[in-house]
Amino acid sequence: MISCLAIDDEPLALRQLTSYIQKVPFLSLRQSCHSALEAAEILRSEVVDAIFVDINMPDLNGMDLVKSLAVPPLIVFTTAYSEYAIESYKANAVDYLLKPFGFDDFLRAAAKVKEQSDMRAAISSAKEPDGNDALFFKTDFKIIRVSVKSIVYVEGMSEYLKIHTDDSAEPVVVFLSIKRLEERLPSEMFMRIHKSYLINLNSIREVTKNHVLLQNGKSLPIGDLYKDTFKNYLDKKFLGR
Repeated sequence: MISCLAIDDEPLALRQLTSYIQKVPFLSLRQSCHSALEAAEILRSEVVDAIFVDINMPDLNGMDLVKSLAVPPLIVFTTAYSEYAIESYKANAVDYLLKPFGFDDFLRAAAKVKEQSDMRAAISSAKEPDGNDALFFKTDFKIIRVSVKSIVYVEGMSEYLKIHTDDSAEPVVVFLSIKRLEERLPSEMFMRIHKSYLINLNSIREVTKNHVLLQNGKSLPIGDLYKDTFKNYLDKKFLGR
């Protein structure tokens, strides 16, 4: 079940939103909130999977509520104002419902929430049967399994990543931060050498002063902020004069 909050300062809109949530089998309504401040208080002590939140509200609006959360849940914005659409997607909202919306529209948004929730669950718990780590990523409307040991290097591109593997000519492109992926990968096998590059240490072929040459022939720069950490790794592995 996906736990969620319904948040809207308009009583009729909140009742409708509450009713819609209760009709969806995979959603579990934790609480209906009449303001973003009420929701913020709940979120200080409780964790929910998703919020359905109006944008225009007094004192604290829905957009500012989301921005205030260190780790926001899945978000569906509801509003009568279409001009907020672009801003909502910048906030990484799962969907945007323009009032007045019917149950069919809500159900489509709820399905997107479930898809994202299932993907998060797969990423956090995925393991191969033989004990070798694997991760699952959503890309092109499907979920792709990537063996950790097959990753050669990761390239950060703004809000997206290109995951280059040794078993595919084309990288896996995913919507994810490089920091988030770095936290999931084993530190003894992977190292950040640049703000935009994370490498598999087992894939190193050669190292020069400012670059790393990988087994696949790709040469990557070593960023100034990462030189000392990388040098310490090399010193521990170095043999000879």
